[in-house]
Amino acid sequence: MTKPLEGIRIIDFTHVQAGPACTQLLAWFGADVIKVERPGSGDVTRNQLRDIPDADALYFTMLNSNKKSLTLDTKKPEGKEVLEKLIRESDVLVENFGPGALDRMGFSWERLNELNPKMIVASVKGFSDGHHYDDLKVYENVAQCAGGAASTTGFWDGPPTISAAALGDSNTGMHLAIGILTALLGRDKTGKGQKVAVSMQDSVLNLCRVKLRDQQRLERVGYLEEYPQYPHGEFSDVVPRGGNAGGGGQPGWVLKCKGWETDPNAYIYFTIQGHAWEPICKALGKTEWIDDPAYKTAEARQPHIFEIFKTIEGWLADKTKFEAVDILRKFDIPCAPVLTMKELANDPSLRASGTIVEVPHKKRGSYLTVGSPIKFSDMKPEVTASPLLGEHTEEVLMGLGYSQQDIFNLREVKAV
Repeated sequence: MTKPLEGIRIIDFTHVQAGPACTQLLAWFGADVIKVERPGSGDVTRNQLRDIPDADALYFTMLNSNKKSLTLDTKKPEGKEVLEKLIRESDVLVENFGPGALDRMGFSWERLNELNPKMIVASVKGFSDGHHYDDLKVYENVAQCAGGAASTTGFWDGPPTISAAALGDSNTGMHLAIGILTALLGRDKTGKGQKVAVSMQDSVLNLCRVKLRDQQRLERVGYLEEYPQYPHGEFSDVVPRGGNAGGGGQPGWVLKCKGWETDPNAYIYFTIQGHAWEPICKALGKTEWIDDPAYKTAEARQPHIFEIFKTIEGWLADKTKFEAVDILRKFDIPCAPVLTMKELANDPSLRASGTIVEVPHKKRGSYLTVGSPIKFSDMKPEVTASPLLGEHTEEVLMGLGYSQQDIFNLREVKAV
């Protein structure tokens, strides 16, 4: 089956997570992604957090599937010449270097545009151009703090908390992929390439839009009615941390289930939506709450919402998280078990859908990784193993017109 992005060649100058997450997604959908790496070392994540000596770390394999690896020393004239040829025959160049790195390599936007006017140059940045922190080095947790996520995550009596989800890295990669695809569609209309940039701060803030909503509501009325602090607590002039409260205006909390004393994940998330109040009462056997003025409306329930959650926990005490959800789903009550990475890795539904895939690797053997979270009616993206360092160097060079003797010469000067 022809994949939608077949025929699109991408030069992948990215490393670690944000950029590789972007280019991996495009590779899944058919793009020819050529990962350009430094000879002898490659992407730093090949060696980070290794679990098997002398094999690429899972950090690398899970962010670089379906790609080709070309080793190239762009500091050498011969390496620069190879890169120029590759640029002329490619559609997109993706990079997450520090500010000015491409310019110092001799590949400014003007030079790239000269080599290939149709080239799209996509960049991951810590902060947007012109931002007063645009020279600051940014990693995942830095981005979560700079983008507003950390200040609004955690409990009100504790410090700001970092999310385990890669809000700064992979989230930025997803945003950049959207930007690249948009620029490719734009090029079809104009015939011209362009620069595309996504900052990590901006991407985190984009996911925190409901908190920006809450900041404006707080400034107008002085409180946030769906937060646990209301009505008995106090609000300052900034959005507080709300523990496990829902961000959409529906009261919710993480509640203990059977076995919580020994299992730190024996919990469910339980949401009390207005339309679900009657089914909740029926599921709990508390039908007297349905028409009780003290419980009937969301406004009436909020002053004693934690008493309600405590009652629900009493109902959950003799039920595992899975048993509880199986009962509650019959009443159409929004809830979910708190699933561990081990439970997700072995979930048959996720395996069947391709969300979790097992991939054979030349040196590691089989390993688990994520598959495409985007599902299509006419395509099921196949996930293949990440490349060994320089695995496709000869293939790529021959595709650019280099002979075997040329490739030997490049290796002699250690340009590849």
